[in-house]
Amino acid sequence: MRVLGVDPGLTRCGLGVVEGSPGRPLNLVAVDVVRTPADAELGHRLLAIETALEEWVAAYRPDTVAVERVFSQHNVRTVMGTAQASGVATLVAARRGIPVVTHTPSEVKAAVSGSGQADKAQVAFMVTRLLRLDARPKPADASDALALAICQVWRGSAQNRLQAAVAAAGRGRR
Repeated sequence: MRVLGVDPGLTRCGLGVVEGSPGRPLNLVAVDVVRTPADAELGHRLLAIETALEEWVAAYRPDTVAVERVFSQHNVRTVMGTAQASGVATLVAARRGIPVVTHTPSEVKAAVSGSGQADKAQVAFMVTRLLRLDARPKPADASDALALAICQVWRGSAQNRLQAAVAAAGRGRR
């Protein structure tokens, strides 16, 4: 399974592609951060993110796109920018018929580190170990995007097996 993880943000939007399956070593395919100037017009910033995402989807052909679920913060401006970048990622995937899943930050932390309360340094450390990298991905947005992809590889595969089992059980009752 190949997953594009997106850590949405207007100033820095983390992108990471991971390939793997549960119980097998994971492979880093690509990682980067799309940066847009804070003083640029909103439309231009969203267009830059959309263009980068289109290029990544075309180049890396993910099976699924995993996006961090927007959650309430005290800073409404930050939430709005995150939600807008998240919407762009969802739109790009939908345009190509790629399933989109969302994971909360605590879900991702728990999947990658074993604790939903892990800090960014712990998550980055585990991403580095799980992908057998020489150094931690920087900035944190890159590491977070990879953590999202890892979470989906592991949890998505389990969810797919569960859904298949439920569907098979339902067919057996007919």
